[in-house]
Amino acid sequence: MIQKNEVYEGVVCGLGTEGEGIIKTEGATTFVPFCLEGERVTFKALKTDGSIAYGKLERVINATYSRVNPPCPVFERCGGCALQHMDYAAQLEFKRETVRTALKKIGGIDCEADETVACDRQYRYRNKLALPIGESDGKVVCGFYSPRSHRIVPVDDCLIQSEWIKPVIAAVKKFAAECGVSAYDERTGGGVLRRIVVREIKGKFIIALVVARDIRADSLIKELEKSFSDFTFLININGSRGNAIFSDNWRICRGEGRFDAEECGIKYEAGANTFLQVNDEVREKLYSRVIECADGDAVAIDLYSGGGMLTAMLAKKCVAAYGVEVVEEASRCADGLKEKNGLQGKMHNVCGKVEEKIDDIFRLTAGKKKIIVCDPPRKGMERSAVKAVKGAGADKIILVSCNPATLARDLGILCGTLKEESGGLIKTGRCDGVYDIQSVTPFDMFPQTKWCETLVVLEKNKRG
Repeated sequence: MIQKNEVYEGVVCGLGTEGEGIIKTEGATTFVPFCLEGERVTFKALKTDGSIAYGKLERVINATYSRVNPPCPVFERCGGCALQHMDYAAQLEFKRETVRTALKKIGGIDCEADETVACDRQYRYRNKLALPIGESDGKVVCGFYSPRSHRIVPVDDCLIQSEWIKPVIAAVKKFAAECGVSAYDERTGGGVLRRIVVREIKGKFIIALVVARDIRADSLIKELEKSFSDFTFLININGSRGNAIFSDNWRICRGEGRFDAEECGIKYEAGANTFLQVNDEVREKLYSRVIECADGDAVAIDLYSGGGMLTAMLAKKCVAAYGVEVVEEASRCADGLKEKNGLQGKMHNVCGKVEEKIDDIFRLTAGKKKIIVCDPPRKGMERSAVKAVKGAGADKIILVSCNPATLARDLGILCGTLKEESGGLIKTGRCDGVYDIQSVTPFDMFPQTKWCETLVVLEKNKRG
């Protein structure tokens, strides 16, 4: 058996969902990050639990053709990217296989996934930054958390962020040093600076400094003005001890705090807390595919609709579109979006839980062809919501998911490969649900990371 702190040699026989190598040797299955399938490596055992172990890569004896040199100096220490050692073609295939494996192992669904839709830019693609601020050697630093911890790895740049990250970090560090402002300490609750958050929208910037208590940031704004012209600056006072980035306490210091913008033909107002996908290029590819799959002669019901961007796009193509969102503020933003785009009469925003509102909408639209579009949070749909969707009787369902595991669970219920028993889900061994899967397409929204978005199209079958 594998012994802790001992060094072993083995061949990587596959990759796990985190992108880590799987090595079977000495009667155990060991998970070792930063390995590639087919490589012979040595690793040090860090943790053992019976026949399962976790190790640290020591040396690559025989590298595969897919291995590349990671360009980031803090790769392996930062918890952001897990795949920089893997060439891009292999990353796309890894994500396709991750989706396919999750559907089979978790959802009991044996189907192929399309090739992953690639991103033209494998680096410098992110339009949003939410960077923790901390201290190292008595100085304020900005950085990212190391894997499975809140220990900050200091950085001056990040290769998956846009180039503007460099002057932002430099400005924050200079401000802290010259004004004697300390970083927030999660352990003690002392200090001030918590995060710097930036959103770029078509060359305009929304910059928010999150602080534990209110401060003056005039000198920081002046420093940012050396690198940015069209930006608004806000302070968010968040004195809580939790992990939420923002509180409800805002103060606008420069500009109006918001910008008017347009995306995919939809005019909207964006603020620091507005949700938009972080990759402009792949977001457009994903949303365009959703609209392409939506039938123009149908009523669209957009579940977990947020601020209404996708609802508005659906309203432009379909007979009508209903957006269902439980967060009141987001639903109000969707109403503003409707007015801004002249979609009165075609776009309807409903505030409430999916499982409580979907039947009402179906009754209102009785006799009309209906499609459901659903883009839930990472945790997936609530079990009650999946049941409501399954029982509603829509002609087509279009699912968007950023988590293959919860996607597989929800799809298994819809397709009948999973059923509830004794409070849990068991595999039925057959696909006898109301819906059949027409396509499964991963989109590489997050190059160099393990994450992807997946689009699934289901249609009601004759059995249903």
